[in-house]
Amino acid sequence: MKILIAEDDFITGQVMMEILNEYGICELAVDGAKAIDHFKQALISSEPYNVVFLDIMMPEKTGQEVLAEIKILEDERGIRGLDGVKIIMTTALDDFENIKVAFHNQCDGYIVKPIDVAKIESKLSDLGLI
Repeated sequence: MKILIAEDDFITGQVMMEILNEYGICELAVDGAKAIDHFKQALISSEPYNVVFLDIMMPEKTGQEVLAEIKILEDERGIRGLDGVKIIMTTALDDFENIKVAFHNQCDGYIVKPIDVAKIESKLSDLGLI
């Protein structure tokens, strides 16, 4: 499995890398703009990500903006529905508005921090990735 972690907090990014390395090849983007760059490059090289863990509060572009842009990039390439990357929002924000926007923009899951192994494994299992 190919995994993109978009997380601007160094410690959280390292924890997620440690947890997710067991399940596949992980790459880390430290802001929203870099997350889009990684995602585009993966599409161009025909080695797309299977799952993206996406923090909402990031510099350059928010996770909500990245989510919307990923869906546009996939749509432009004819990638729709279940054929697209699975996107799991990882955030400290558990308010209704952010959750609503994320699911409206077609995220596949939403994990409220703090991040731990059980939350990640449960979401990956729910999505049929493990």
